[in-house]
Amino acid sequence: MNTLTPREIVSELDKYIVGQTQAKRMVAIALRNRWRRRQLDPELAEEIAPKNILMIGPTGVGKTEIARRLAKLAGSPFIKVEATKFTEVGYVGRDVESIIRDLMEIGVNLVRQEEEASVRIKAEVSAEERLLDLLLPTKPLESAGIDYIGPESQAEGSTREKLRQLWRAGKLDDRMVEVEVATGGGVQVMGVPGMEGMEMQMQDMFSKVFPKKKKTKKVAVKSAYDILIQSECERLIDMDKVHETARERVQESGIVFLDEIDKICGANSSGKADVSREGVQRDLLPIVEGSTVNTKYGMVRSDHILFIAAGAFHMSKPSDLVPELQGRFPLRVELSALTKEDFYRILTEPKNALTVQYKALLGTEKVEITYTDEALLEIARFAQKINEETENIGARRLYTIMEKIVSDLSFDAPDMEQATVTIDKDYVAKALLDVQEDRDLTRYIL
Repeated sequence: MNTLTPREIVSELDKYIVGQTQAKRMVAIALRNRWRRRQLDPELAEEIAPKNILMIGPTGVGKTEIARRLAKLAGSPFIKVEATKFTEVGYVGRDVESIIRDLMEIGVNLVRQEEEASVRIKAEVSAEERLLDLLLPTKPLESAGIDYIGPESQAEGSTREKLRQLWRAGKLDDRMVEVEVATGGGVQVMGVPGMEGMEMQMQDMFSKVFPKKKKTKKVAVKSAYDILIQSECERLIDMDKVHETARERVQESGIVFLDEIDKICGANSSGKADVSREGVQRDLLPIVEGSTVNTKYGMVRSDHILFIAAGAFHMSKPSDLVPELQGRFPLRVELSALTKEDFYRILTEPKNALTVQYKALLGTEKVEITYTDEALLEIARFAQKINEETENIGARRLYTIMEKIVSDLSFDAPDMEQATVTIDKDYVAKALLDVQEDRDLTRYIL
């Protein structure tokens, strides 16, 4: 369980997300409360439900990124779903319980990866021995540069060590060997919208009746080694333990991000109630307030899963949600629109800033690019201006602008041979000249 303090959590989030301090503080407290709950007496801990969060703000200001980075910090199973993808029971569309089933799948994969990492060294040792078994000859190996030194029973140990040295030196990578691989097999069940539970049970049943088959395949030694490592990992990992650990982690620390919650508000643009949308809200209620969902890994409780909902609420307001659902999101925070200063900070401060990404990408072509402060300020000013004049899509506007600026450079980079390019204010102005002069073009391109 993560033991970071709220201050440390905010500090970590600051490395990737600019501004939105209130939202960061709120999710940091929510994460810390999970640790606090685990320190309590189990009887009292069971009674303490997570305080779900509703984020309100325009697109591209960091709502999803805050939730995603929070889950990564905590090592928690995390899923982002669009509320508009679900429909009321009886309509064609996804069943809301599939959110928990998908989260459980993510949890199993997360725990499995951790277990694979823990047994990796042991698996590599076993895989190497199995690989040497495949390589060990029953006759002289002149082609590999090994002299035959007597009967197999006498030479086997020495030959095996010579093969090991050749393998570790990379001299046998292209040699072909035969290994057993799974063919996939099984029976695939066609998915039926709204009936994911039945599909899951039938798939599980058929997988037991028709287990995966194996066949012998000829592959290069290097590929064979990877296949054998995977096979050894599967042998060493106790999948029952993985499923149990994943179920506990999903139930105790899972995070569900419900995006576009405003799109399923009961009132539509005409002011009339939309039964299907309100039905989705009522179907979400038991999941959010705590219920038990049947998955192929067993029953999963959603009582202590943290739900973070988000929406722009341009055409509606939080009070348009059904009262019961409103009550399940007691914490609300409004995220502010981005300013020119915010755009500049987004380009310069985060560890994964776009400027850093483009510098690294072009660096692979031996082209070094540098940015002047004036250029970055001009990009920030232009991003804010376009957001004001057209659709406000927040920081996502920078993706389009930056790509427009470096597109010619990206195209020519392979032919430039270790060039150094400085992107200054004039470079930016020239790259954006056509869209700055033509307002209609700006709407389509940026």
